[in-house]
Amino acid sequence: MATTTRQLARTATRLTTRRTFATSAPRTAFRQRYSGQQGHRFYSSSSSSSSEPPKPSSSSSPLVYITLAAAAAAGGAFYYYSSSSSTQPAAPKVLTNPTKEDYQKVYNEIARRLDENEDYDDGSYGPVLLRLAWHASGTYDALTGTGGSNGATMRFAPEADHGANAGLKHARDFLEPVKEKFPWITYSDLWILGGVCAIQEMLGPKIPYRPGRSDRDVAACTPDGRLPDAAQGQDHLRAIFYRMGFNDQEIVALAGAHALGRCHTDRSGFDGPWTFSPTVMTNDYYQFLTDRKWHWKKWDGPKQYVNEDESIMMLPADMALVADKKFKSWVVKYAKDNDLFFNDFRNVIVKLFELGVPFAEGKEKWELKTLGEQE
Repeated sequence: MATTTRQLARTATRLTTRRTFATSAPRTAFRQRYSGQQGHRFYSSSSSSSSEPPKPSSSSSPLVYITLAAAAAAGGAFYYYSSSSSTQPAAPKVLTNPTKEDYQKVYNEIARRLDENEDYDDGSYGPVLLRLAWHASGTYDALTGTGGSNGATMRFAPEADHGANAGLKHARDFLEPVKEKFPWITYSDLWILGGVCAIQEMLGPKIPYRPGRSDRDVAACTPDGRLPDAAQGQDHLRAIFYRMGFNDQEIVALAGAHALGRCHTDRSGFDGPWTFSPTVMTNDYYQFLTDRKWHWKKWDGPKQYVNEDESIMMLPADMALVADKKFKSWVVKYAKDNDLFFNDFRNVIVKLFELGVPFAEGKEKWELKTLGEQE
């Protein structure tokens, strides 16, 4: 019943958000479910018996007593060590060559945690997981070959404290229990897998995933200023994204991630979601850019745009996409065609996640299944 309810609610949300804003939108982070397999339970039982050894006769030699005492001591020692070892937790499994099935297990753990932990923005940690993967990757510099998702250098204060990364500790902490359960996965691969899982579980396109990133030390932290500044316009966007190797079409496609999540006054200074369904991936972001009326928000915070009733917002960098003719042509295309947007977003997000990663030759990409596809 619960899975059916989630599926119906999420589908309904996707179909109706362009027309109305439901007051229950914060709880719309429901996974798509399918028919599938059942799990297994394993049981174990044990039994034991004992018998009293025969008593030695009074005529036994001292050697017999010594032998029996030694045997008893050895038996006691064996019982002690075997008994105590049976209560010790199993050591974490060390994998030297993890398979697709191993990474699927990690994906499933992330997805289950997303389902079980709804005490975050709009009922889901999904958007902040995607933001973590995005910001870990968006520091890449094609000229110097530095930055990118390989390294997970946001673990360290210099990079974690960059203004653009404010609030991402929530995502890193959310994934820490997963890392503890699967210690063989690098933080670099885990953070990207978290982003992949978030997109797919929020009804986005399937995102091919390829592991192979390594964790680096604090010396590899990137300088501040490599991530986009939401208060800037089209020239700034091109400077940032061209540095990573993206073109105008890819810049607009990547911006579609703003269909998910919201801004916070205690982080970026901005406030509010971009769409009415911030935990369901759609092309609404582009539709709202083109068919809604926007005006400057009257408040003491940084300059941002709001719609008529101020229920959703856009940033100066968002509005730059419709102010620039080359950008706007792609905004219009994605507003009209969700499938086109999903296809292009899939391609460009994979490119972003893999910038600067020295994958082994022949390392294949995998499409991991959502929880719903495995049921």
